[in-house]
Amino acid sequence: MSNSGDHPHVVLLPSAGMGHLIPFLRLAASLVHKHCRVTLITTHPTVSLAESQFISSFLSAFPDQVTEKQFHLLPFDPTSANSDDPFLLRWEAIGRSAYLLAPLLSSISPISAFVSDVTLFSSVFPLTTNLGVPNYILFTSSARMYSLFRSFPTFAASKTRSGSVPFGNNVVEMSLSSIPPPLLNLNNLFAKMFLQNALDAMKSNGILINTFEALEGDMLHALSNGTRDGFPPLYAVGPFLPCEFEKSERNNAPLKWLDNQPEGSVVYVSFGSRTALSREQMKELGTGLVRSRCRFLWIVKDKTVDKEDGESLDKLIGNELMEKIQDQGLVIKDWVDQDEILSHKAVGGFVSHGGWNSMVEAAWHGVRVLVWPQAGDQKINAEAVERSGLGMWVQSWGWADQQMVVVKAEEIGHTIKNMMENDHLRVKAAKFKEEARKAVVVGGTSESTMMGLIQDWKNNNVHLKNM
Repeated sequence: MSNSGDHPHVVLLPSAGMGHLIPFLRLAASLVHKHCRVTLITTHPTVSLAESQFISSFLSAFPDQVTEKQFHLLPFDPTSANSDDPFLLRWEAIGRSAYLLAPLLSSISPISAFVSDVTLFSSVFPLTTNLGVPNYILFTSSARMYSLFRSFPTFAASKTRSGSVPFGNNVVEMSLSSIPPPLLNLNNLFAKMFLQNALDAMKSNGILINTFEALEGDMLHALSNGTRDGFPPLYAVGPFLPCEFEKSERNNAPLKWLDNQPEGSVVYVSFGSRTALSREQMKELGTGLVRSRCRFLWIVKDKTVDKEDGESLDKLIGNELMEKIQDQGLVIKDWVDQDEILSHKAVGGFVSHGGWNSMVEAAWHGVRVLVWPQAGDQKINAEAVERSGLGMWVQSWGWADQQMVVVKAEEIGHTIKNMMENDHLRVKAAKFKEEARKAVVVGGTSESTMMGLIQDWKNNNVHLKNM
């Protein structure tokens, strides 16, 4: 890049967890391609090996365009450990260590914009504000979930605990049953962090979000009206596209198997990098897939996060069920390239936990979705998917009174069959594929939004030079 000093310098601070890291690094790659100088602050240690490998692949792909600055956390403090969630504990540790970022940020000035994960904003914005750096948030979920985030202080103050609750200046009504259970207990560590970040987010210069007009247009338009009420501007800059650096030499068996299947006939079943079903639910799911009579590719995960998993598929699912599956589907435990699978012509449906990255990828590839929420923002994301027409969900599937409900095989099989036979969903999903591509080309809604934001950062760059 010539005259690199004229390009905006954007510093990114992602949070722990692949669901947070993936959109950050895809955003970083997009900024590089748009001639921004990018500094990535990497937190050490990471929670999982998957995160470390993902960061390494990214940095190797952009050796000259991205600068890495390592942020080493303070030692673990057991007195603050009122949670057993490794990601929540890591967010808390980053918050305790945030003051160590001050000299690091001073050493890389001038900075045109600082983009932090929503979970970390309260911890870092005082530092960047003292340096005179514009603060932005990357919100790693849906616009519908952002409506809850933006209005959570009002909800918390009202102490409402029954019925549906209006959020976002009456932008949307949400059922209490869809709100992540930890947020209903204001003494919960996650609820406290969520509330403080929501309060402080009012002081940010803007919110970036991985969505686009065709997917959540009604919500985006309603939320944009809040800017007049003092809320920071909302920038819909998605979909963030999967990148070459994410590909690696892994198991090619799924793709070879898919090559031999009829077009649009396969259901892809995956519950993300973090979610593990119970053994009982796993067997019901396997039986349900067989009963659906649909071809399927099922990615089985038995352990949470990134822990070693030594159990064989026969032990997890049972020999009898494995024999039935072999004639109809492929079941694997290895890591797979989800982008390659969703883009394969044989895949016609996706059974997913509803993580937002997966939902956006499904829209990008035009694959209809059956959302089966497991935790966190996933019921709210399921509502967004259903409203858009990209997919469907069964409201009774998911948590009830903070305990996961075991869904029986007969219902699973019937619902999957209905999804795969639903031509309206198939046609609608194909339309999303078309609209997603329109959004990111020159002149598209998301591309124009991103270029406008980069121009603001360029203007700030000029201001910094003249100081």
